[in-house]
Amino acid sequence: MPDATMTPRASATAAPADGEIPGLVELEGMGIAPWTESETVHQVVRALADGRGGWMVTVNLDILRQVVKVEGIRDLVEQSDLRVADGMPLLWAARVQGTPLPERVCGSNLIHSLPAAAAAEGRSIFLLGGDPGTAEAAANTLRTRHPNLRIAGTHCPEFGFEKDPEKLSEMERMVAEASPDIVFVALGFPKQERLIARIRGSAPKAWWVGVGISFSFASGEVKRAPEWVQAIGLEWVHRTLQEPRRLFVRYFVHDIPFGLALLSRAIRRRGRLAPRPDR
Repeated sequence: MPDATMTPRASATAAPADGEIPGLVELEGMGIAPWTESETVHQVVRALADGRGGWMVTVNLDILRQVVKVEGIRDLVEQSDLRVADGMPLLWAARVQGTPLPERVCGSNLIHSLPAAAAAEGRSIFLLGGDPGTAEAAANTLRTRHPNLRIAGTHCPEFGFEKDPEKLSEMERMVAEASPDIVFVALGFPKQERLIARIRGSAPKAWWVGVGISFSFASGEVKRAPEWVQAIGLEWVHRTLQEPRRLFVRYFVHDIPFGLALLSRAIRRRGRLAPRPDR
């Protein structure tokens, strides 16, 4: 992945065939593709047609915080081929520093738009992870919505699989035999990214996407916030009300202070990036 630049946003059709992405927007030293969701889906479909696989990370505020604060996380995320902005605070910071991103590209939406494109192109998907039964339930929902969609397989690994080389090898064999075009991994960050880094070689021509809780959203087992709540950047409040014991510390203790600091740094960057008048 090339170094991020502060150049204007390029259209999805402008990406070179070798997969390099022009016009990346830099947030905390992390290059984010300045694409809409439809452009992102288009690029994945285009790459598949060219025989190129890849790994996409949908970067939200908590992921960016861990990139900055947690040792080893930046190196993990920078192994990916494509990073998009999943979170209104990232869009706000990018706008404040003068390098706007067009819209959120979140895993909870891609779990619908990518399978729709896959169905139209005769491609297959594999659903890996989630709570027991959610991958199958999500697959059934997606198959109902898109009758032409091919489900290459589903699998919910047992608890502690990441410490068991035999279970990891079994997953690699399972994915390799299924030969999917798109693999959705729903284990939460950074577990899903570590698994992708470990086994993506089992399907090198596939696109791998970490989608967190999205299988539960797709199956209807967990309700997403209304669209107007998402649009104003308060989806995290809705999620906290659903799982306060698990999410309160993440959002209120860690993410809110980091988000405020991110906006403050974006204001300072805007001053440095602003063109100076000719003398």
